[in-house]
Amino acid sequence: MHIGVPLESQAGETRVAATPETIKKLIGLGHQVTVQSGAGIAASITDAAYTAAGASIGDAAAAFGAELILKVVAPSDAELALMKSGAVLVGMLNPFSNETIARLNAAGVTAFALEAAPRTSRAQSLDVLSSQANIAGYKAVMLAANHYPRFMPMLMTAAGTAKAARVLILGAGVAGLQAIATAKRLGAVIEASDVRPAVKEQIESLGAKFVDVPFETDEERECAEGVGGYARPMPTSWMERQARAVHERTKQADIVITTALIPGRKAPTLLHEATVAEMKPGSVVIDLAAIQGGNCPLTELDKVVVKHGVTLVGHGNLPALVAADASALYARNLLDFLKLVTKDGVFHLDLEDDIVAACLMCTGGEIKRLNK
Repeated sequence: MHIGVPLESQAGETRVAATPETIKKLIGLGHQVTVQSGAGIAASITDAAYTAAGASIGDAAAAFGAELILKVVAPSDAELALMKSGAVLVGMLNPFSNETIARLNAAGVTAFALEAAPRTSRAQSLDVLSSQANIAGYKAVMLAANHYPRFMPMLMTAAGTAKAARVLILGAGVAGLQAIATAKRLGAVIEASDVRPAVKEQIESLGAKFVDVPFETDEERECAEGVGGYARPMPTSWMERQARAVHERTKQADIVITTALIPGRKAPTLLHEATVAEMKPGSVVIDLAAIQGGNCPLTELDKVVVKHGVTLVGHGNLPALVAADASALYARNLLDFLKLVTKDGVFHLDLEDDIVAACLMCTGGEIKRLNK
Protein backbone atom coordinates (compact mmCIF):
# COMPACT_ATOMS: atom_id res chain seq x y z
CA MET A 1 0.00 0.00 0.00
CA HIS A 2 0.94 3.63 -0.40
CA ILE A 3 1.16 5.04 3.15
CA GLY A 4 1.13 8.77 3.90
CA VAL A 5 2.53 10.45 7.03
CA PRO A 6 1.38 14.10 7.23
CA LEU A 7 2.68 16.97 9.31
CA GLU A 8 0.35 17.44 12.29
CA SER A 9 -1.35 20.83 12.00
CA GLN A 10 -3.11 21.04 15.38
CA ALA A 11 -1.68 23.78 17.58
CA GLY A 12 0.87 22.42 20.03
CA GLU A 13 1.00 18.96 18.47
CA THR A 14 4.68 18.07 18.03
CA ARG A 15 4.40 14.30 17.56
CA VAL A 16 4.61 12.44 14.27
CA ALA A 17 2.96 9.13 13.38
CA ALA A 18 6.01 7.37 11.91
CA THR A 19 9.73 7.33 12.59
CA PRO A 20 12.67 6.12 10.46
CA GLU A 21 12.61 2.93 12.55
CA THR A 22 8.99 2.09 11.73
CA ILE A 23 9.26 3.28 8.13
CA LYS A 24 12.05 0.78 7.46
CA LYS A 25 9.77 -1.96 8.79
CA LEU A 26 6.78 -0.76 6.75
CA ILE A 27 8.86 -0.78 3.60
CA GLY A 28 10.12 -4.24 4.56
CA LEU A 29 6.47 -5.36 4.62
CA GLY A 30 6.06 -4.21 1.02
CA HIS A 31 4.60 -0.74 1.51
CA GLN A 32 5.56 2.58 -0.07
CA VAL A 33 5.77 5.55 2.31
CA THR A 34 5.45 9.30 1.65
CA VAL A 35 6.24 11.70 4.48
CA GLN A 36 5.17 15.33 4.33
CA SER A 37 8.18 17.63 4.41
CA GLY A 38 8.83 18.83 7.96
CA ALA A 39 6.52 16.25 9.56
CA GLY A 40 9.16 15.10 12.04
CA ILE A 41 11.04 18.34 12.73
CA ALA A 42 9.33 19.01 16.08
CA ALA A 43 10.17 15.43 17.12
CA SER A 44 13.84 15.90 16.14
CA ILE A 45 13.53 13.86 12.94
CA THR A 46 14.79 15.46 9.72
CA ASP A 47 13.54 14.86 6.20
CA ALA A 48 16.98 13.42 5.42
CA ALA A 49 16.49 10.78 8.15
CA TYR A 50 13.20 9.72 6.56
CA THR A 51 14.79 9.61 3.12
CA ALA A 52 17.62 7.45 4.46
CA ALA A 53 14.99 5.06 5.83
CA GLY A 54 13.50 4.67 2.35
CA ALA A 55 10.58 7.12 2.43
CA SER A 56 9.88 9.75 -0.17
CA ILE A 57 9.29 13.37 0.87
CA GLY A 58 6.27 15.23 -0.47
CA ASP A 59 3.79 17.98 0.27
CA ALA A 60 0.52 17.72 2.20
CA ALA A 61 -1.43 16.66 -0.89
CA ALA A 62 0.98 13.78 -1.49
CA ALA A 63 0.80 12.56 2.11
CA PHE A 64 -2.98 12.86 2.42
CA GLY A 65 -3.48 11.45 -1.07
CA ALA A 66 -2.09 8.04 -0.06
CA GLU A 67 -4.19 4.90 0.28
CA LEU A 68 -3.50 4.69 4.02
CA ILE A 69 -2.82 7.75 6.19
CA LEU A 70 -1.17 7.60 9.61
CA LYS A 71 -2.09 10.48 11.92
CA VAL A 72 -1.56 11.43 15.54
CA VAL A 73 -4.89 13.25 15.97
CA ALA A 74 -8.06 13.48 13.91
CA PRO A 75 -7.69 15.45 10.65
CA SER A 76 -9.22 18.89 10.19
CA ASP A 77 -11.84 19.53 7.52
CA ALA A 78 -9.14 20.97 5.25
CA GLU A 79 -7.05 17.84 5.69
CA LEU A 80 -10.05 15.57 5.07
CA ALA A 81 -10.62 17.39 1.78
CA LEU A 82 -7.19 16.20 0.62
CA MET A 83 -8.01 12.55 1.28
CA LYS A 84 -9.46 10.21 -1.33
CA SER A 85 -12.81 8.55 -0.78
CA GLY A 86 -12.09 5.01 0.33
CA ALA A 87 -8.77 5.88 1.95
CA VAL A 88 -7.86 4.23 5.24
CA LEU A 89 -7.09 6.48 8.22
CA VAL A 90 -5.42 5.29 11.44
CA GLY A 91 -4.70 7.42 14.50
CA MET A 92 -5.97 8.75 17.80
CA LEU A 93 -9.24 9.96 16.31
CA ASN A 94 -11.34 10.59 19.43
CA PRO A 95 -13.82 7.69 19.17
CA PHE A 96 -15.91 9.22 21.97
CA SER A 97 -17.01 12.10 19.72
CA ASN A 98 -19.97 11.32 17.47
CA GLU A 99 -19.32 14.58 15.62
CA THR A 100 -15.79 13.50 14.69
CA ILE A 101 -16.97 10.06 13.59
CA ALA A 102 -19.68 11.67 11.44
CA ARG A 103 -17.11 13.95 9.77
CA LEU A 104 -14.86 11.01 8.94
CA ASN A 105 -17.77 8.99 7.64
CA ALA A 106 -18.99 11.87 5.45
CA ALA A 107 -15.53 12.00 3.87
CA GLY A 108 -15.90 8.38 2.80
CA VAL A 109 -12.85 7.09 4.65
CA THR A 110 -12.35 3.89 6.60
CA ALA A 111 -11.25 5.17 10.01
CA PHE A 112 -9.62 3.31 12.90
CA ALA A 113 -9.28 5.01 16.31
CA LEU A 114 -6.67 3.23 18.38
CA GLU A 115 -7.97 4.65 21.67
CA ALA A 116 -10.87 2.20 21.31
CA ALA A 117 -8.65 -0.89 21.35
CA PRO A 118 -9.64 -3.38 24.06
CA ARG A 119 -7.46 -3.47 27.19
CA THR A 120 -6.31 -7.07 26.63
CA SER A 121 -2.90 -8.73 26.67
CA ARG A 122 -2.99 -9.17 22.90
CA ALA A 123 -3.61 -5.46 22.36
CA GLN A 124 -0.87 -4.21 24.71
CA SER A 125 1.65 -3.55 21.94
CA LEU A 126 -0.74 -1.14 20.22
CA ASP A 127 -2.21 0.47 23.33
CA VAL A 128 -1.72 4.14 22.48
CA LEU A 129 -3.42 5.33 25.65
CA SER A 130 -0.92 3.51 27.83
CA SER A 131 2.15 4.46 25.79
CA GLN A 132 1.25 8.13 25.87
CA ALA A 133 -0.03 8.16 29.47
CA ASN A 134 3.29 6.68 30.56
CA ILE A 135 5.05 9.70 29.07
CA ALA A 136 2.50 12.10 30.59
CA GLY A 137 3.13 10.69 34.07
CA TYR A 138 6.87 11.17 33.71
CA LYS A 139 6.57 14.69 32.33
CA ALA A 140 4.09 15.70 35.04
CA VAL A 141 6.73 15.09 37.71
CA MET A 142 9.39 16.94 35.75
CA LEU A 143 7.06 19.93 35.38
CA ALA A 144 6.27 19.79 39.07
CA ALA A 145 9.96 19.83 39.94
CA ASN A 146 10.44 22.80 37.63
CA HIS A 147 7.64 24.86 39.21
CA TYR A 148 8.29 23.79 42.81
CA PRO A 149 10.48 26.44 44.49
CA ARG A 150 12.37 23.91 46.62
CA PHE A 151 14.39 20.71 46.24
CA MET A 152 12.62 17.42 45.55
CA PRO A 153 14.99 15.16 47.57
CA MET A 154 16.20 15.64 51.10
CA LEU A 155 19.62 17.32 50.94
CA MET A 156 22.09 17.64 53.79
CA THR A 157 24.49 20.52 53.27
CA ALA A 158 26.92 22.57 55.33
CA ALA A 159 24.25 25.27 55.38
CA GLY A 160 21.62 22.93 56.80
CA THR A 161 19.17 20.24 55.71
CA ALA A 162 16.45 20.64 53.09
CA LYS A 163 13.44 18.40 53.61
CA ALA A 164 12.20 16.10 50.84
CA ALA A 165 9.12 17.25 48.94
CA ARG A 166 5.85 15.53 49.82
CA VAL A 167 4.04 14.41 46.65
CA LEU A 168 0.39 13.30 46.50
CA ILE A 169 -0.73 11.48 43.35
CA LEU A 170 -4.47 11.09 42.74
CA GLY A 171 -5.23 8.26 40.34
CA ALA A 172 -2.92 5.28 39.88
CA GLY A 173 -3.43 4.26 36.29
CA VAL A 174 -0.51 4.15 33.87
CA ALA A 175 0.20 7.88 34.24
CA GLY A 176 -0.12 7.82 38.01
CA LEU A 177 2.16 4.82 38.45
CA GLN A 178 4.82 6.37 36.22
CA ALA A 179 4.50 9.59 38.21
CA ILE A 180 5.10 7.63 41.42
CA ALA A 181 8.17 5.93 39.97
CA THR A 182 9.61 9.19 38.65
CA ALA A 183 8.98 11.13 41.86
CA LYS A 184 10.60 8.29 43.82
CA ARG A 185 13.73 8.53 41.65
CA LEU A 186 13.87 12.23 42.47
CA GLY A 187 13.80 11.49 46.18
CA ALA A 188 10.30 12.68 47.09
CA VAL A 189 8.07 11.25 49.82
CA ILE A 190 4.98 9.97 48.02
CA GLU A 191 1.36 9.15 48.81
CA ALA A 192 -1.15 7.97 46.20
CA SER A 193 -4.89 7.37 46.03
CA ASP A 194 -7.14 5.48 43.61
CA VAL A 195 -10.70 4.17 43.68
CA ARG A 196 -9.58 0.68 42.59
CA PRO A 197 -8.40 -1.45 45.52
CA ALA A 198 -6.40 -3.69 43.16
CA VAL A 199 -3.78 -0.97 42.60
CA LYS A 200 -2.77 -0.74 46.26
CA GLU A 201 -0.08 -3.38 45.80
CA GLN A 202 1.27 -1.63 42.69
CA ILE A 203 1.40 1.71 44.48
CA GLU A 204 3.24 0.29 47.45
CA SER A 205 5.66 -1.71 45.26
CA LEU A 206 6.83 1.58 43.75
CA GLY A 207 7.57 3.05 47.14
CA ALA A 208 4.47 5.15 47.79
CA LYS A 209 1.98 5.00 50.66
CA PHE A 210 -1.59 4.11 49.66
CA VAL A 211 -4.29 6.54 50.82
CA ASP A 212 -7.10 4.13 51.66
CA VAL A 213 -10.77 5.16 51.57
CA PRO A 214 -12.74 2.08 52.74
CA PHE A 215 -15.86 0.96 50.88
CA GLU A 216 -19.09 0.81 52.85
CA THR A 217 -21.54 -0.66 50.30
CA ASP A 218 -21.58 -3.31 47.56
CA GLU A 219 -22.33 -0.57 45.02
CA GLU A 220 -19.10 1.22 45.95
CA ARG A 221 -17.07 -1.99 45.63
CA GLU A 222 -18.62 -2.80 42.24
CA CYS A 223 -17.90 0.67 40.83
CA ALA A 224 -14.35 0.56 42.18
CA GLU A 225 -13.55 -2.59 40.19
CA GLY A 226 -13.93 -0.54 37.00
CA VAL A 227 -14.43 -1.67 33.40
CA GLY A 228 -11.68 -2.43 30.90
CA GLY A 229 -8.95 -1.10 33.15
CA TYR A 230 -10.72 2.20 33.82
CA ALA A 231 -12.47 3.39 36.95
CA ARG A 232 -16.22 3.98 36.84
CA PRO A 233 -17.95 7.03 38.30
CA MET A 234 -18.16 6.45 42.05
CA PRO A 235 -21.27 6.94 44.25
CA THR A 236 -21.66 10.30 45.96
CA SER A 237 -21.16 8.80 49.42
CA TRP A 238 -17.70 7.46 48.58
CA MET A 239 -16.71 10.63 46.72
CA GLU A 240 -17.53 12.67 49.83
CA ARG A 241 -15.36 10.44 52.02
CA GLN A 242 -12.54 10.52 49.49
CA ALA A 243 -12.77 14.31 49.28
CA ARG A 244 -12.27 14.52 53.05
CA ALA A 245 -9.27 12.19 52.94
CA VAL A 246 -7.76 14.01 49.96
CA HIS A 247 -8.36 17.35 51.66
CA GLU A 248 -6.31 16.33 54.70
CA ARG A 249 -3.48 14.79 52.64
CA THR A 250 -3.38 17.74 50.26
CA LYS A 251 -2.88 20.26 53.08
CA GLN A 252 0.32 18.41 53.95
CA ALA A 253 1.54 17.95 50.36
CA ASP A 254 3.95 20.15 48.46
CA ILE A 255 3.03 18.76 45.04
CA VAL A 256 -0.25 17.22 43.91
CA ILE A 257 -0.55 15.38 40.57
CA THR A 258 -4.09 14.48 39.49
CA THR A 259 -4.55 11.85 36.77
CA ALA A 260 -8.18 10.70 36.99
CA LEU A 261 -9.81 10.32 33.56
CA ILE A 262 -12.90 8.44 32.41
CA PRO A 263 -13.04 8.05 28.58
CA GLY A 264 -15.80 10.06 26.98
CA ARG A 265 -16.78 11.83 30.20
CA LYS A 266 -15.89 15.02 31.99
CA ALA A 267 -13.02 14.45 34.41
CA PRO A 268 -14.16 13.93 38.03
CA THR A 269 -13.41 16.70 40.52
CA LEU A 270 -10.83 15.46 43.02
CA LEU A 271 -9.35 18.73 44.25
CA HIS A 272 -11.82 21.39 45.32
CA GLU A 273 -11.07 25.10 45.56
CA ALA A 274 -11.50 25.03 49.34
CA THR A 275 -8.74 22.43 49.51
CA VAL A 276 -6.41 24.41 47.26
CA ALA A 277 -7.00 27.46 49.46
CA GLU A 278 -5.57 25.54 52.42
CA MET A 279 -2.47 24.29 50.62
CA LYS A 280 0.94 25.65 51.59
CA PRO A 281 2.17 28.73 49.67
CA GLY A 282 4.46 27.64 46.84
CA SER A 283 2.72 24.29 46.41
CA VAL A 284 2.19 22.95 42.90
CA VAL A 285 -0.75 21.14 41.25
CA ILE A 286 -0.25 19.31 37.94
CA ASP A 287 -3.66 18.48 36.47
CA LEU A 288 -3.34 15.78 33.81
CA ALA A 289 -7.10 15.87 33.24
CA ALA A 290 -7.13 19.49 32.05
CA ILE A 291 -8.15 18.46 28.51
CA GLN A 292 -11.36 16.91 29.93
CA GLY A 293 -12.33 19.75 32.27
CA GLY A 294 -9.71 19.12 34.94
CA ASN A 295 -9.67 17.28 38.26
CA CYS A 296 -9.49 20.73 39.89
CA PRO A 297 -12.00 23.48 38.95
CA LEU A 298 -9.25 26.11 39.25
CA THR A 299 -7.19 24.54 36.46
CA GLU A 300 -7.08 26.48 33.19
CA LEU A 301 -6.40 24.49 30.02
CA ASP A 302 -2.94 25.05 28.53
CA LYS A 303 -2.11 27.67 31.15
CA VAL A 304 0.00 27.95 34.28
CA VAL A 305 -1.82 30.05 36.88
CA VAL A 306 -1.32 30.93 40.52
CA LYS A 307 -4.38 30.88 42.78
CA HIS A 308 -4.40 31.01 46.59
CA GLY A 309 -0.61 30.98 46.40
CA VAL A 310 -0.63 27.61 44.59
CA THR A 311 0.73 27.09 41.06
CA LEU A 312 -1.74 25.14 38.90
CA VAL A 313 -0.40 23.63 35.67
CA GLY A 314 -2.98 22.68 33.03
CA HIS A 315 -1.07 21.50 29.96
CA GLY A 316 -3.52 19.58 27.79
CA ASN A 317 -0.98 17.54 25.83
CA LEU A 318 1.95 16.49 28.00
CA PRO A 319 3.22 13.77 25.62
CA ALA A 320 3.80 16.50 23.01
CA LEU A 321 6.35 18.01 25.40
CA VAL A 322 8.42 14.81 25.02
CA ALA A 323 7.96 14.65 21.26
CA ALA A 324 10.85 12.37 20.26
CA ASP A 325 10.08 9.48 22.61
CA ALA A 326 6.31 10.00 22.40
CA SER A 327 6.52 9.71 18.61
CA ALA A 328 8.77 6.64 18.80
CA LEU A 329 6.35 4.77 21.07
CA TYR A 330 3.27 5.89 19.16
CA ALA A 331 4.78 4.92 15.81
CA ARG A 332 5.44 1.41 17.14
CA ASN A 333 1.82 1.19 18.31
CA LEU A 334 0.66 2.06 14.79
CA LEU A 335 3.05 -0.41 13.18
CA ASP A 336 1.66 -3.26 15.29
CA PHE A 337 -1.90 -2.26 14.42
CA LEU A 338 -1.14 -2.13 10.69
CA LYS A 339 -0.04 -5.75 10.84
CA LEU A 340 -3.67 -6.57 11.71
CA VAL A 341 -5.26 -4.64 8.82
CA THR A 342 -2.82 -5.38 5.99
CA LYS A 343 -1.95 -8.67 4.36
CA ASP A 344 0.60 -9.24 1.59
CA GLY A 345 1.01 -5.48 1.22
CA VAL A 346 -2.70 -4.64 0.76
CA PHE A 347 -5.53 -3.55 3.07
CA HIS A 348 -7.36 -6.44 4.68
CA LEU A 349 -10.40 -5.79 6.90
CA ASP A 350 -10.98 -8.71 9.26
CA LEU A 351 -13.95 -7.92 11.47
CA GLU A 352 -13.54 -11.28 13.21
CA ASP A 353 -10.50 -9.76 14.89
CA ASP A 354 -11.73 -8.19 18.14
CA ILE A 355 -9.08 -5.45 18.07
CA VAL A 356 -9.85 -4.43 14.49
CA ALA A 357 -13.60 -4.47 15.12
CA ALA A 358 -13.25 -2.36 18.29
CA CYS A 359 -11.11 0.28 16.58
CA LEU A 360 -13.21 0.60 13.40
CA MET A 361 -15.20 3.84 13.49
CA CYS A 362 -16.64 3.91 9.98
CA THR A 363 -16.22 2.29 6.57
CA GLY A 364 -17.98 2.37 3.22
CA GLY A 365 -20.24 5.24 4.31
CA GLU A 366 -21.46 3.32 7.36
CA ILE A 367 -20.80 4.35 10.97
CA LYS A 368 -19.69 1.36 13.04
CA ARG A 369 -19.52 3.10 16.42
CA LEU A 370 -22.06 5.50 17.88
CA ASN A 371 -21.79 6.84 21.42
CA LYS A 372 -24.86 7.32 23.60
